[in-house]
Amino acid sequence: MRVGRPDPHPEDLHTDALFGLEDLDPGRGSRTSAQDRGPLFRDSPAARWLLSVRTIRAEPAAAASPRGRQVIARFPGAEVVPVDSHWRIPDLHGNEGNVDRWVRIKSEVLVLGERKTFTTRPNGRSADWIAPGPANGCAMACAYCYVPRRKGYANPVTVFTNIERLIAHLSRHLARLGPKTEANQCDPAAWVYDIGENSDCSADALISDNVADLVRAFARWPAAKASFATKFVNPDLLLLDPRGRTRVRFSVMPQEDSRLLDLRTSPVESRIAAAGDFLEAGYEVHFNLSPVVLRPGWERDWALLLRHMDDVLPRAVKDQAAAEVIMLTHNEDLHGINLGWHPRAEDVLWRPDLQQPKRSENGARNVRYRDGVKAGAVETMGTLVAAHAPWLRIRYAF
Repeated sequence: MRVGRPDPHPEDLHTDALFGLEDLDPGRGSRTSAQDRGPLFRDSPAARWLLSVRTIRAEPAAAASPRGRQVIARFPGAEVVPVDSHWRIPDLHGNEGNVDRWVRIKSEVLVLGERKTFTTRPNGRSADWIAPGPANGCAMACAYCYVPRRKGYANPVTVFTNIERLIAHLSRHLARLGPKTEANQCDPAAWVYDIGENSDCSADALISDNVADLVRAFARWPAAKASFATKFVNPDLLLLDPRGRTRVRFSVMPQEDSRLLDLRTSPVESRIAAAGDFLEAGYEVHFNLSPVVLRPGWERDWALLLRHMDDVLPRAVKDQAAAEVIMLTHNEDLHGINLGWHPRAEDVLWRPDLQQPKRSENGARNVRYRDGVKAGAVETMGTLVAAHAPWLRIRYAF
């Protein structure tokens, strides 16, 4: 479908965009034509299991937009319930009674809204910039995820339907930056924008064309790259044509940790196995070694995982791969939520004997490993990578 053009917002009237909204056509630039590509993964039983949507809470303008109508059509059996605000839905957000329905809500509820603010923040770790995302929330249920901390006791996917304004914002931002003249650890030549800070773009692509629109936009911006981390393998993304301008960061951890903590995600082995296909399709492929959870046997299990990566990854993947090493940061409120639906996870996530308080920028009460413990673990991870996957360049570790 072609993204509709609403009446222009004042922000969208600037003349420094790299190309106009009329140039955005989700039907162009696919690697495989619609008639040749066969059934899409998003229509498969596996995708329907992850998202068996029964209720769509929608702001009226979002539901009436072209993107909103696309999402509603994807789930024809869902009841559409009007809401005043995608952010303030009393029986979802802040409702402690939802704890025992934590996973069901992720599967059965979607929210449609319009993004009201567009702010691109400097980062310098995963990316040069954190872009305003095309969605918020997640269909998966990782026990350590920070995204639900702001919303309360439910965290379904919210799709922002005014994708054309997001792309126009990024186009203007990039035009103001101009070419990248100094290499850094994010990328030697391109400005890198993280487009999935508060969602998993691979899962989002099961719901709408927002992610596809962003991949196509970045494919036309020679000075920029999109980037997102994912724990979900969505083969439909292989049908796009990213032209090396989108970096997929597959998050991996030992399978023992993933079985306990990465609920509703693709198996770690599947994420690793997909790396070659994504590289061949035109993506840049990196890895997130994260989160590193300290528990008995963690060093042995990370060594096994790194050896597995060394054994199965194609040489082409290894030649361009890089990684981030991220130690676990947990949260006091999320600890309480997890005790209500998945208390076993807290046996390894909540470790007062190893952790210290850390107040986040937004005031949240977080905990992280004590300075000495964390420094030792970061050093150990570097040693393990050097020993078992020496081709894997660590971009940063914290």
